[in-house]
Amino acid sequence: MLKSWNDRLNAPGISGIKPSPRTVGDVVAGQSMLVPTARQVDDFIRSIPEGVDMDVRALRTALAIEHGAEVTCPVTIGYHLRTIAEAANEDIERGLSLSAVTPFWRALDAKTPTTGKLSFGAKFVAAQRKREGLKP
Repeated sequence: MLKSWNDRLNAPGISGIKPSPRTVGDVVAGQSMLVPTARQVDDFIRSIPEGVDMDVRALRTALAIEHGAEVTCPVTIGYHLRTIAEAANEDIERGLSLSAVTPFWRALDAKTPTTGKLSFGAKFVAAQRKREGLKP
């Protein structure tokens, strides 16, 4: 049976800090790299106040600092952002209010690659960003 996105979000993961295996984008080989769990990323996004957004690079930097690392794994964060957004969508479809779900639209915008992969499309993200006065 396929796991729901909420099952994936709540699966016990192993968080850790390890040396980055290679240089990719803004991550340099050997830097201390946080590999967060989906729940750690979810908790962080929930702490972003309404009307404030944070791009993925800033989110990765802030998460790394919070956990005592230099950088956060860019691949892991991409997977987790999708999981968080899809889990929130499942919750909304089950009748939860917007205020009860993780406000993933504060970390995803129209240009974020993850937004284009969402099963429910980018219009919802755009609508929530507009509602909070955030750039598209």
